[in-house]
Amino acid sequence: MNHIALKMLMGDTGKYIGIVMGLTFASLIMTQQPAIFLGIMSRTYSFIADVGLPDIWVMDSKVQFVDDIKPLQDTELYRVRGISGVEWAMPMYKGLLKARLTDGTFQTCNVVGLDDATLIGGPPMMLEGKLDDLRRSDSVIVDIDGARDKLGKPSPIPGGKAIPLKIGDNLELNDRRAIVVGIAKVTRTFQSQPVIYTTYSRAKSYAPKERKLLSFVLVKAKKGQDLAELTRSIREKTGLAAYTQTEFITLTYEYFMHNTGIPINFGISVLLGFIVGAAIAGQTFYNFTLENLRQFGVLKAMGTSNWTLLRMILLQAVLVGSIGYGLGVGLTALFGFAMRHTILAFKFPWQLLLFSGAGVSLICIFAAIISILKVIRLEPAIVFKG
Repeated sequence: MNHIALKMLMGDTGKYIGIVMGLTFASLIMTQQPAIFLGIMSRTYSFIADVGLPDIWVMDSKVQFVDDIKPLQDTELYRVRGISGVEWAMPMYKGLLKARLTDGTFQTCNVVGLDDATLIGGPPMMLEGKLDDLRRSDSVIVDIDGARDKLGKPSPIPGGKAIPLKIGDNLELNDRRAIVVGIAKVTRTFQSQPVIYTTYSRAKSYAPKERKLLSFVLVKAKKGQDLAELTRSIREKTGLAAYTQTEFITLTYEYFMHNTGIPINFGISVLLGFIVGAAIAGQTFYNFTLENLRQFGVLKAMGTSNWTLLRMILLQAVLVGSIGYGLGVGLTALFGFAMRHTILAFKFPWQLLLFSGAGVSLICIFAAIISILKVIRLEPAIVFKG
């Protein structure tokens, strides 16, 4: 009977391909759009994840996410250092500054100032040069994406690709010279602005003159120190906000989830993909069943039970669902591979396979149910009509 079910399914090539394409489209949308959504959301906290050494981030209590900088006075650093359980505490500057390029144009950049002595909080991977080179006069380290694109030198050919920055090239930050001494690999941020690393004292000279310039205090807890207890102690004794890395990532993630339209926009896309896929697959599968009612009637007249007919329809649904799901997931993987070197955000964890698989399964169940109801109610006498 399984052979007969498959022969009935593939006998009408047009409808068979139509069902598979509908499920492929649904699987593609339900996998690709969430992958882009997760990629975008991961960029909101990528800067925090790249700074892996500190256990705790200390900041102004009104900070809502990582780019919501509310500067502190430098004296807050020493207050944090004096708290029991803190092994070390280092300053960090983070701000948006305009870099003047060689052709006179300006580009907004994320400038990160690291503690002059330890350089804690530096880029996760150096591609050219060394982190210690930041101790040279007027030195900066630029991320590879910014060096290739937005900070690149203009091409001598009109409309040509920018010439990437290299070690030894100059920039201007707030009318002060900055010499590139290294190229680093960092995770793209939400705003996708170029990232420039320098020392904390140099970053303060680049930044506009303000009374407060300390963005974060990076804290390492002593060995064996309970992080929850230490963060609570920092809050109570300084009045500042203190979060572990995981808590700060969650704070930033929740801000973008609740205060932007990103989840709604992508949620609507996924829902539409599910609805369109269900409509195409369900209608096509139902029409396929209607056209084969006489064959099902013959099988019923020959004594085939409803359970056997049910199993045949489920086999057909499982087959087209598996093929459509596999094609959709495969196309998503190819799309992500093709976009890996572009600015597009894309993150494809294994959990997405379960999510899209569940969606395709629901569509197949819906399509199978409407067909099953028609076949179960079928009277064998239909064979002798007309």
